[in-house]
Parts: sequence; structure tokens; C-alpha cells
Amino acid sequence: MPTTNFPNGVSSFGVPVLPTLGGAPLTNGTIFVDTVNGVDAGTGNGPTNPYQTLTYAISQAAANSTIYVMPGSAISVSSATALVVATAGVQIIGLGNENARPTITLNTANTATIAINAANIRIQNFIIIANFLSIAAAFTLTTAKGFTLVGNEFRETSAVLNFLNIVKSTGAANTVDDLFVQGNVWNGLGTTSVNSFILTANDINNAQVSNNTVILARTADASILMTVTAGVLTNFQCGGNIAVSKQTATTAGSLINVTGTTSTGVVYNNYAGTLTTTGDLIYTGTVGLYAFNNYVTGVLASSGWLRPVADS
Repeated sequence: MPTTNFPNGVSSFGVPVLPTLGGAPLTNGTIFVDTVNGVDAGTGNGPTNPYQTLTYAISQAAANSTIYVMPGSAISVSSATALVVATAGVQIIGLGNENARPTITLNTANTATIAINAANIRIQNFIIIANFLSIAAAFTLTTAKGFTLVGNEFRETSAVLNFLNIVKSTGAANTVDDLFVQGNVWNGLGTTSVNSFILTANDINNAQVSNNTVILARTADASILMTVTAGVLTNFQCGGNIAVSKQTATTAGSLINVTGTTSTGVVYNNYAGTLTTTGDLIYTGTVGLYAFNNYVTGVLASSGWLRPVADS
């Protein structure tokens, strides 16, 4: 009976089996990166023959391929163009658990960012660190439908070496449709000008934002999880998120701020904590989002209250 012949594939009863990692299947080629032991002049086709830099691996990646980044790897991003993902369908997966996960550190300029310029890109299982004053966004999306961000942790070096947003899109309507953000953690130390985990300037259809934890030291009156400065969210799904900040007002909604009046979707089983006892979960001007079983509290060590108030 044939057995494994990793890294070129796995067979079961003679039938090739594509491996997966956290739901991310290997589809059209596999590349490995190890910043400690890799060589960009190598083949990159296995953990014993990895490339050294992620930028080189991205340049070699075909559409719909998978890049695995080995545990302990450290990647530095110092500008808006230092790390650009512009090949459709590329999945970049960090290997390792907890502090062994590879790190991506944004430094040198507050415009340093990971630029996503293609559809169906997936980023998973990294520690992403802010190490410069008021970095505008960890990820900047242009035309990036189907962007997927799963299981990453966002850390900040100090209260001034921090992120203002994690995901930011300033493109035209529907250029980041099918956004999928799940299971990420942002521990924000910044207190000034910090905005939301997701900031978009226009319409998004079919966004799914679930099971993320966002804990912010900031005191500004802004929605913790998502702000849409213009346009609407249609077919929106938002559930299981925990959002906490030290803000003392929530006129923009503690969790979500969508000013457009024709949004559609559902917001369910979310929990928000602030320092105001009069706060709402969703901006009061938002129309079209159904809400089920969401809780808000503005009192430490007290259980949350149901918001919006349950229908009778």
C-alpha cells in the first residue's frame, strides 16, 4: 500500500490527497519560507528547501498557490510597498503555535502596511506587530474581493507604537466584497486617534466578521469592530465577537457604525464593554441590520444588558 511521499504529496490507497491547514487547502503549488534557514536562490518547494524572504516567495507564487511560513520566522515591513500580495488566490499560512508563530513587524513609517491588491487572498496564523507611531492599518485593501483574515494576533509595542486600524479599504464600492474576518485578536495599547478593527470607505456585500476579540485602551467615541464611513453593508453576518474599549461615549455605536440606511444582514451573539452606561451596540442611524442576543455593559464587573432591547 502506498504511503506518504511528503513534501510532494500524500496518497491514501494510491489516491493523491491534498493536505489542508485550518481549512486552507493546498490548491496550485506549495512554497515554504524560513527567514532563519532559507535561501532565496533555492527551490522553496519544501520545509528543508525554503526560501528566505516572504516577498521573494510571493514573487514566485502562481495563482491559487499556498505559502507556508515556518515557525520562528521574522518578517519586517517598512513601507506601503514592501509587502504587496497581488496574485489572486494566494494563501499565506503561518506555522507554529502561540509565540512560535511567525511574526510580521510593521516599522519605519506610519504608512507601512501589508498591501492586498488581488482577489481571494488568505492570511492566517501570524503575530503582526506595530512598531512605529500610529500605523494607519496593518492591511490595506484595494481591489481585494474575498480577502480572508483568520486566526492572527495583532500586538503593539507601546501606547504610541500602535495600529489605528487593522483592515482598511478606501476603494470604490464593492471592491472588497466577500470579506471574511474570523478568530483574530487585537490587543490595542494606543489611546489617541485609534479607530476600528475594520475601516471601509464604501459598500461591502457579503462580509462575514465572527469570533474576533478586540480589546482597546483608546477612549475615543468610535465603533470598536467596524466603521463604514460611506455606503452600506449588504448580506452582512456578524456574530460571536468580543469588543472592549475605554471609551466613555458610544454615539457611533460601540460595535458597528454604518451610516448608510439600506444595509441588510444579521448581528448576533456579540459582547461589547465600554465605560458608558448609555451606549448602544450599533449606530442608531443604521437601518436594515437585524440584531439577536447581543449584550453591552458600561460597568466593570457587571453583566451586560441586552441591546437593542428585545422585541416583545
